This record gives sequence, structure tokens and C-alpha cells, in this order.
Amino acid sequence: MRAVMESRATPGRVNDDYAVVGLEWAVVLDGATALKPEKNGCIHDVPWVVHRLAGNLAQLLTTASDLVLADALAESIAHTCAAHEKTCDLSNPDSPSSTVTILRHRDDFLDYLVLGDSPLLVSHAGKIEPVLDERMANLNDYSYDAVMAVQNTPEGYYVANTMPDAAYQAVHGSFPAGSVDSAALLTDGASRLVDAFQLISWEELFRILSDEGPASLITQTRKVEAGGVVSSDGRTRKHHDDATAVFVNLVP
Repeated sequence: MRAVMESRATPGRVNDDYAVVGLEWAVVLDGATALKPEKNGCIHDVPWVVHRLAGNLAQLLTTASDLVLADALAESIAHTCAAHEKTCDLSNPDSPSSTVTILRHRDDFLDYLVLGDSPLLVSHAGKIEPVLDERMANLNDYSYDAVMAVQNTPEGYYVANTMPDAAYQAVHGSFPAGSVDSAALLTDGASRLVDAFQLISWEELFRILSDEGPASLITQTRKVEAGGVVSSDGRTRKHHDDATAVFVNLVP
């Protein structure tokens, strides 16, 4: 597995995204800022939580290569919680959270897990296949009370924060390793040309990654954002978002 990556913060802000890559796996995370950080019961910022979650995953994916991905994520969430349960109120649903996307080459299989809106794209059997967890898109009310009522519930969506069992609600599965030649892991800030702005297809985004690289994709996204694009559904999107892309080549 060979990988190239790029991650850029929202201009003028700290990057809440993170990516970590091993010889046989890759992970991308997109941290979410608390809706009411002054009342969320946690003394740590989002990167503190995201980096520890990434580190715990990296350790498990390296030392327990046969561990089911959902088990690895659940254990990583539990370890992250243990690191600040004595200083923070982990019963608060607004505790810092993150999406998690994992890709792992294991024997004759390519395992994947997607929790939250960080897409995975796979070049499989001659076509680009997106693996998506689209439950966040079902939110119609983004007020604090409405979001907290459905976070980590069957009626809403799931993220990695203080509930290890959320890992078992992720989109997950495997591809035959020989049928996949390349893949991409993205935070939603790097997939905006498709899913937020509807300007290009997944196939075109994948071509940019393959031919020009993750840095080019993010540069092109920033140029579009600077123009204040309104998506086809009529919603005005926020100007910028943290953007991370990892492109993985699986051809020997």
C-alpha cells in the first residue's frame, strides 16, 4: 500500500482533521467542534480528542492486524475516553466528536469502515464506488437541541465521541483485494466539489486525485469556495472547511 496525503485547515483556524497511514492501512478523521463548547463538559479542544483517537487506532491496526475494524474503533474510543474521564464530563452528548474512515489490506481482503460523513472511494471492478454514511444528511434541524436528540441514535446519525458502541453502527465491509487498484479517504471538506457543491462527479474527483494528487484537489476546492458557491439545492455553504485527502495505490 502506497499513499500520498494532504491536509489543510480552514484558513485562520486550527485543523480539526487528521490522517494517519501504515504500511497496510489508512485512517482519516474529521473532528467536530462542540455546538456549545462553553457547556460541553470537556476541557480539551477537538484536536486533542481526534489525535488520541487516531493514535489508539494506529496502535491497534499495527499490533492487532486481524482485529475486526469495528472492534478496533470501539476499543480506540474507549481508550480515548479513559484518557480524560477524570477531568471531563463524558455524559455530555456535546463532547468533542469525530468521523472515522478506515481502509485496511488484510490477506486477500480490503476491509473498510465509514462512520460519519467522510467518504471512501474505491476503484473496484473497473468503476469508482463510493462508500458513504449518509445519515448526517437526514438532519433537517441543526439547532443544539435537535442535533443532541439524535446524535448516536437510530433516529439520527453516529459519530465517535464517548460511546464505544457507535463503532458497530458504522458502514463496513470488505472487497476482494485483487479487485481494487486504488482508493481515496476524504473528509467532507475535501469532497465538497461533489457532495456539497455538485460541480463534478465522484469519478472526476477520483481522477483529480489519481492524476494530480490530493494537494491539487484541495487547491481547486479552495478556489471554488472563494467564489461563494451556492449548491444546486439552494443552500449557501460555509466558505471553507478543513480538508484532508489520502490517495492509496494498491497495485504491487
